[in-house]
Amino acid sequence: MAHSNSARKRIRQNAKRRARNRWRLRSMRAAIKKFQDALTQGSAKDAAEAYRECSSVIDRTAQKGVIHKNQAARRKSRLCARLKAKQTAGA
Repeated sequence: MAHSNSARKRIRQNAKRRARNRWRLRSMRAAIKKFQDALTQGSAKDAAEAYRECSSVIDRTAQKGVIHKNQAARRKSRLCARLKAKQTAGA
């Protein structure tokens, strides 16, 4: 248990940050699932719109430091490849 006031404050700050980071991660995963649902069940146009939203959420998550920027780029690249495959299969 922390004894000093600064250590107690640091514990409170870390708890707040952890909760916020977990929320951002859940939001990102939800956006990815929404994109995957649009990809499998919706049209290519719906999937493209969901990809734009998903890409924005992934970038924001990386910008806040929750995930690394290279991980964000890798995730977006893989999602974009799936979108391109859907668009070429539908065309």
